[in-house]
Amino acid sequence: QVRLVESGGGLVRAGDSLRLSCAPSGLTSNLYGMGWWRQAPGKERAFVAAIDWTGRTTNYVDSVKGRFAISRDNAKNTVYLTMNSVSPEDSALSYCAIARTTEVPNARLEDYDYWGQGTQVTATG
Repeated sequence: QVRLVESGGGLVRAGDSLRLSCAPSGLTSNLYGMGWWRQAPGKERAFVAAIDWTGRTTNYVDSVKGRFAISRDNAKNTVYLTMNSVSPEDSALSYCAIARTTEVPNARLEDYDYWGQGTQVTATG
């Protein structure tokens, strides 16, 4: 069975940095894209960033471009979201998700096949 476990969320001050991690398991290969999504209370689940299976191609929503960086280490079977200059608007339950494509995934919710349970990010300020 496919599992994704997120970690690294927490309570931070506006302007601080945070790194989220995601450890997928249960897939027979690493030939898949990965995305980070977030959902604040009362809001729709929103796309944040995505990365292709090689880790060389990325995609970001405009609001985080230049502040956040998605990366993956296939040797460690881990995907990261480095969050810099976090603002209260970034506060949300953050999810990692797998898209079964070898290209960088798009910002389409239905393109993602497997989801983690989320890790909470809260920025005060």
